[in-house]
Amino acid sequence: MPTPSDMKTDLAPGVLDALQHQVAVFARRAEQTRLGGVGQVRNSMDRAAYLLLNRLDQEGPMGVKALAAGMGIDSSTVTRQVAPLVDTGLVKRTSHPEDGRAVVLQLSPRGKARLDEVRASRRELMALVTEGWTEDERDAFCSLLTRFNSALSDALLPVSPPAAAPPQA
Repeated sequence: MPTPSDMKTDLAPGVLDALQHQVAVFARRAEQTRLGGVGQVRNSMDRAAYLLLNRLDQEGPMGVKALAAGMGIDSSTVTRQVAPLVDTGLVKRTSHPEDGRAVVLQLSPRGKARLDEVRASRRELMALVTEGWTEDERDAFCSLLTRFNSALSDALLPVSPPAAAPPQA
């Protein structure tokens, strides 16, 4: 994978400058609203909590390592982020059905209800901010944003060091 210094950013500096600026503005706006809905502070949710609850809802119960791997973060970060979710009853810790020593994280009924509430509020916000858009424009934006997020994730993945050469006899 090319490093940023390998990239030819001189091809369209104006567009790339505008893109990086718009991404920064988007990040600020997302944090300002927590994408919780317009004027609905009660429906806001911390980004980390939303992503963890969403993953557990979509993929079902799983261990900390699997959750961390799926989210591209380390296990200690997941453990730290999950603790308040367990404390507030949004996530349950249970024993693994096949290995009682292992812990499995599971979305609780309260967590599912809270996640559904936040999703509904966020859908309202997305409908509001894209009110003048056609369905094709919404679809295109969603596709491009998904593609952008995937490329950004790929670019930020740590590069594995090359495998050591086998010892020579």
